[in-house]
Amino acid sequence: MDLRDQLKNLFPEHKESNEPEEVQQENHELFIQKEPLICKFEKRKGKINTVIEGYEGDAEDFKLLAKEIKTKLSVGGSFKDDSIIIQGDYRDKIMEILKAKGFKVKRVGG
Repeated sequence: MDLRDQLKNLFPEHKESNEPEEVQQENHELFIQKEPLICKFEKRKGKINTVIEGYEGDAEDFKLLAKEIKTKLSVGGSFKDDSIIIQGDYRDKIMEILKAKGFKVKRVGG
């Protein structure tokens, strides 16, 4: 008995459809600015953080960018006061990600 038969036994009223499910993908264009983003290293409460500042576009776009960076690096972080705060020193990796998206990035501090 394969998995399909087992599922039919568990859910006899379910009707199988052959149509693929529609997956919504959101391709949102980020505002690319002329001034570079500032990528700096800070210590806050004894912890090492990378802070990205200087985005001139919409705050929602910057939040989406923060989420994407955190996901790609598999790290924690937050979005506060028009800046992205990433836990740890990931300046080089973040700068590569931002340059690939078309941003100019300036490294500050060390």
